[in-house]
This record gives sequence, C-alpha cells and structure tokens, in this order.
Amino acid sequence: MDLRAELLKSIWYAFTALDVEKSGKVSKSQLKVLSHNLYTVLCIPHDPVALEEHFRDDDDGPVSSQGYMPYLNKYILDKVEEGAFVKENFDELCWTLTAKKNYKPDRNGNSVVSHQDAFKLWCLFNFLSEDKYPLVMVPDEVEYLLKKICTAMNVELNSCELDDYLSQEPQGQGGLTVWQFLDMVNSGRFLRGIEQDAISMAVEEVYQEVIEDVLKQARSSHVLGHKPCPALHPVSDCCVSWVQGYLWKKGQLRRNWSERWFTLKPSVLSYYMSEDRKEKKGSIALDRHCCVEVLPDRDGKRCMFCVKTSSRTYEMSASDTRQRQEWTLAIQTAIRLQAEGKKSLHKDLKQKRREQREQREQRKAAKEEEMQRLRQLQEEKERKLQELELLKEAQGVSTTMCEIPEEQKMRTPCPRVCEAGGQARASMQAEMVLKEAEAERQRKRIMELEDMQERLQEALQQEVKARQDEESVRYAQARLLAEEEEKLKQLMKLKEEQEEYIIKTQREKQVLKQEMENKNKCLEEAQKQLEEVRVNRQRVDQDVMAAQRKLRQASTNVKHWNVQMNRLMHPIGPGDKRTNVSGGGFAGYQPLLSHRDSSLKLKQKVEDKGSDPTRDNRKENVSNGGNSSVPPAPNVDTMATEPTN
Repeated sequence: MDLRAELLKSIWYAFTALDVEKSGKVSKSQLKVLSHNLYTVLCIPHDPVALEEHFRDDDDGPVSSQGYMPYLNKYILDKVEEGAFVKENFDELCWTLTAKKNYKPDRNGNSVVSHQDAFKLWCLFNFLSEDKYPLVMVPDEVEYLLKKICTAMNVELNSCELDDYLSQEPQGQGGLTVWQFLDMVNSGRFLRGIEQDAISMAVEEVYQEVIEDVLKQARSSHVLGHKPCPALHPVSDCCVSWVQGYLWKKGQLRRNWSERWFTLKPSVLSYYMSEDRKEKKGSIALDRHCCVEVLPDRDGKRCMFCVKTSSRTYEMSASDTRQRQEWTLAIQTAIRLQAEGKKSLHKDLKQKRREQREQREQRKAAKEEEMQRLRQLQEEKERKLQELELLKEAQGVSTTMCEIPEEQKMRTPCPRVCEAGGQARASMQAEMVLKEAEAERQRKRIMELEDMQERLQEALQQEVKARQDEESVRYAQARLLAEEEEKLKQLMKLKEEQEEYIIKTQREKQVLKQEMENKNKCLEEAQKQLEEVRVNRQRVDQDVMAAQRKLRQASTNVKHWNVQMNRLMHPIGPGDKRTNVSGGGFAGYQPLLSHRDSSLKLKQKVEDKGSDPTRDNRKENVSNGGNSSVPPAPNVDTMATEPTN
C-alpha cells in the first residue's frame, strides 16, 4: 500500500464526515476549508488561485467525491513528498473531523479505551483495512489486530468468542467498519478485567510497531513484560519483542559508555536520552552493506555487540544475552528488508496475509466448483440410467412382438395389414438397432462417468490425505519449534553459566596476577635492600682499610717523633764525652714520655670512634694491632749515646 492509498483512506473519512445528509456530496465551502487544512498538515505550498478557481460559486449545488478527486489528485496528492510532513498530524486532522460525528464513546466514562487510544485504533484499522470503499476490515485482520493487542498485555484472545460475535453481526462475516470495531472494543467483551492503563500501553506498543514501523525498542520498566509467542511472532516474519531496560552505547570521541533509549525502524536505528523520545542523540542509517557482530566482554561491559556501517562501527551492550540476541536478530531483519528493497515490514506481512486469503478463497471456490461439477455428473448419470431402463423396456416389448407365432400371423386376413405389419416390423427393427446403438453409447458414457467419478473420488481422497499430512507436518513443525525453543533456552542458560564461569575465572586470574605482582615487588625491594647492604659492606671495608692505613701512618709518625724527642732531650755540647750510665738519663724525661704516649693512644681511640661507629666489634682488634705495631717508647736510660772524643 503506497502513500497515496494511505492518505486517501483518511481523507475519505473526512469527506464522509462533512456529508451530513449522506447524499454523497459536500458543499464547496466545506471542501475549501478541508483543502486548506490539508495544504497545512501536508506541508504543501498553498495555491490560493487554484483553490478559488476550482471552488468558485458559479453554479449551485455541492460537489461529490468524484468531482473532488481531480482537484485532490492534481493539487494535493501529486505534490505530497514522503518524509516532508508528520503523518500523525494528518491523521489527527481527519480523525477530528470524523470522530466528532461518528465516534460515540460511553457518556458515563466507562469506555475501555480513551479518546487517544481510539485514534490509534482508528489508524491501525485504516492500515489493515481492505482497499475498497466503504472501508471494512475482514475477520482475519480483526483477529490479527486483537491478538497483537492481547499479546502485548500477555493475555490470550478467545477466538471462539470472537467468531461467535462476528457471526451475530449482520455484516460480521464480510468485515467490520471502524465504528463497529471500536464499539466491539469498548464493549469490554474481549478485554474484561484489564486496567485502562495496561490497554493504553498495549495499544501504544502495537501502534509504534505497525504504524511507525518500529521493529524493536527497549521497553520501560513500568510496562507489562511478556514473552513472544512463536506461533504469532515467528522470527522470520516479525522480530518485535519488548524487553525491559536500555542499551549502553560507547561514544566515538570520549569513548565513554552512556545509557540510551534505542528505537529500531527498517531504515534507521535511533537513540534518545530517555524513553519519552524528546531529546534525540543520534541515529544509525541501515543499508544492505551494514552488518551485526557479537563482541567479547571487555571494559567492564558484558553482552556486547556492534553495528558496522560503511563509515563507523557502533559498539553497544545489552543487559543479558537474551536481549542481545533479540536486538541482533531485529537489526539483521531490518538490514534484510533494506537489501530486499522493502520499506515496511508490516506492509509486506499484510500483503502476504492478503495473498494467503486470496489463495484460500481460490482453493475454496475451486473446491465448490468441483463439487458442483460432481453433482452435475451424478445427476447426468442418474438421468442416463433412467433412459437406459426405458430403452431396455422398449427392447423387451419389441422382442415380445417379434416372437408372435406364425399361425397367428397367418390368421390375419387383410394383406394390407400384413404389409403394414411388415413395414412396422422393419421400422421397429431399425428403431431397435438405433436404440441398441444409443444404449451402447449410453453404456459407454455411463462407464466414462463412473470412471470420472472414481478419479474424482481418488482426487478428493488424495486431497484429504494431503491436508491430513499437512496438518501432521504442522503439528510436527510446531513440536520441533517448541523443542528448538527449549533447546535454545538451555543453550542460552549454558552460555550464561559459561560466561559467569569465565568471568569468575578471569577474576581469580586477576587476583593471582595481582598477588604475583605484589610478590615480585617485594622480591625486587628485598633485592634492592640486599644490594644496598652489599654496597654498605664494601664501603665499610674501604673505611676499615683507610683507618688501618691511617693507624700505620700514625705509628710511623710516633716512632719518628720519639726518636726526635730522644735526640732533643740529650743535648751534646762541644767537647763533652758520652757516658754509658745504666739506669741513667734525665730524671724528668721518663714521666714526660709516658704522658705523651697515653695522650697519643687516647687521640687514636677518638679518631677510630669518629671514623666508623658501626665497627665496634673491630675497634679492639684495630687498637691492638696499632699497639702491637707501635714499638714501646725507648727508655732514655737504656739509650746508648756514644761520647765524643
């Protein structure tokens, strides 16, 4: 269904609403106002000259729909551009005109649906109705729409009750008008026991899916969750399943993760700041070159996937693996629609359902025609059998007349009578020959009819068997689908357990890695401390060697000074003669030398303490080594001085 056909349906309701007298005609002034409003909502430049020229009052009387169509096509519909206007505003204009006259909700406020929900149901009705005027929706589409609404609320529709309701309506078998459909919904017969808020959210959900071509979007937490039924929503036909929560999206520049509300349509994947969809953050154009891939967990995010376009890769994260699978399947369906050149999934599904209905009606008509032909053949067979019985009776009579005795024939006195009897007998024999030939043909015809009847019965049996086989195959397919779904659940559960185990293993691996890093750091610190101890030990050894050298130097200096002091303490005058005195020498020299030796030892101990306080265990050895290396001070009395002559 193209855009022109969709717009014409809504305009038809507006035109019929202006037809107050139901005569099929509307006044020119009303059509002028309607055309002006259509210009506005369809975002078409106003053409006041053409408007005034077409609706000038040069004649009396209103204009019919056929008289309005040329202007509508030429000046309005031919200028409409898809995407240049908001279709919801256009539908609201036509709904306002028609609902004021035709929609009659409960005045006590006990209506099941609100006025806004009735508008959305009206839009859904226009989408699913047949392309014939007056617009009606066939029972199959009524059941389809009610099932989708009930499925959105996790409620099962009673199909038997719907069939009873449609059979009670005068025109229910041929289809329902939109006002009959709204009355049926407002009666609460199929939605009893459900709150109005839940119905409103379900209607909004189906409206976005069917009218706005939303293939999938994350569902808010206050909406009733449900599990899609495979019989109503096979994956190949409709990938719309409603789940709770948002999706996380990774930014392109800042590379941070943000929570966004995503909405998927056949040609674009849009994301918003929140679920009210007031602040749009961006969109991803989908074409046949796009693809969807599942990504491993990283950056603290799990259940990741990406959408690759020709210019960029968009990374996203779902709340669980089931939601990720639903999103990837839905995006793949949108890409497939783009590759096949289809703009709307539900338009394609509607066309398929219509083709299936037409094929079913054709098979039904062919079957009725075949049954009618079979009945005609049966009647013809009975008639031929009756004619055959009559021929058999006539043949019997002829045979009886031929068997009359010759004596009775000779008794006939008149030769004319004999001649007439001979002629009659000859004609009767000729007639019998003809009758026998006719009877033979009739027998052949009966045999052909019986053969045809047998073939038709075999064909009917084969058809019945084929239908039984088809039903058994359907049951088997449904059972296989159920088993496949159960296996898929088990697989998803195993996958989740595997992912949890992998995450746990990764965490343990990280903990072990952290412990190894800590141990390596401790080992490196210990090695550094050991290296520092080695360096300190080398430095201490060097200090000890330096102190030993200083000590040896000091001992050498002390010996030298002792020799010098001894020489100074024994001055030799000119002409004096050296005398050897045992125990001689100066009386005051020995105390002075002892005092000097003690002062030198004390000074050496102080220097050793100041040079390295950590070598207390070696001080005694160093001091002893120094003392052993220093010879005792020479005694003045024992020094031999050679007297001079």
